[in-house]
Amino acid sequence: MAAKKPSSPRVTPTQKKRALGVLERLAAAMPTPVVELDFDDPWQLLVATILSAQSTDKTVNKVAPNLFARFPSPAALAAADPAEVEDLVHATGFFRNKTKSIQGMSRALVERHEGEVPRTMAEMVKLPGVARKTANVVLGKAYGLAEGVVVDVHAGRVSRRLGLTKEEDPVKVEQALMVLFPKEHWIKGGNRVVLHGRYVCTSRKPACSKCPLAELCPSTEGEPEGTWEARAAGEGRVVASRGDEKL
Repeated sequence: MAAKKPSSPRVTPTQKKRALGVLERLAAAMPTPVVELDFDDPWQLLVATILSAQSTDKTVNKVAPNLFARFPSPAALAAADPAEVEDLVHATGFFRNKTKSIQGMSRALVERHEGEVPRTMAEMVKLPGVARKTANVVLGKAYGLAEGVVVDVHAGRVSRRLGLTKEEDPVKVEQALMVLFPKEHWIKGGNRVVLHGRYVCTSRKPACSKCPLAELCPSTEGEPEGTWEARAAGEGRVVASRGDEKL
């Protein structure tokens, strides 16, 4: 007997309206959002995304060039001495587990997919070290395929603060966003939410008064400054500078 598909989460008209407002304002702030991991091909992005767990994109971008120079293909990385790989990725943290994941993933690509990163969620999540978040990053950015919404710690936090969901589990947060966001916004809209959480709606000190979503957010604290359009422009400058410029 076929397994029963999980039911879609219930969303309210208020949540739907708010979600569309969020998409509009974040699109004004970040017309062309980018994944902040540097890569040349889908495999490099997959490796970099695995390494970014519990780390920062800036750290991964410093580590990855040396890793890819030494092991330029899935076959080369799969056959590498784990100790050498561990040394190269040490700065990203949890280096032993990450080494197992990127080598196991690369080996699986060689053995099952002729060294190519697959183009479906079902195949992606069967790779070692790859869950839905990682798969969504690669499918969306490398292939332009919308099979879901990227939900990391930033996107989860922003979604809960905005009242789009109460869920803590990333998969359940993603399910809610897939209902609230039109499918054509899953890739860029999800990326914008991640960047918004990284630079504006931060964990410890969210910049509520400078946030373009302040009027939409039930968790906002303090009065917003100026118009939301001006605040969106400010956020855009911060994101474009990758945090070097401050709000």
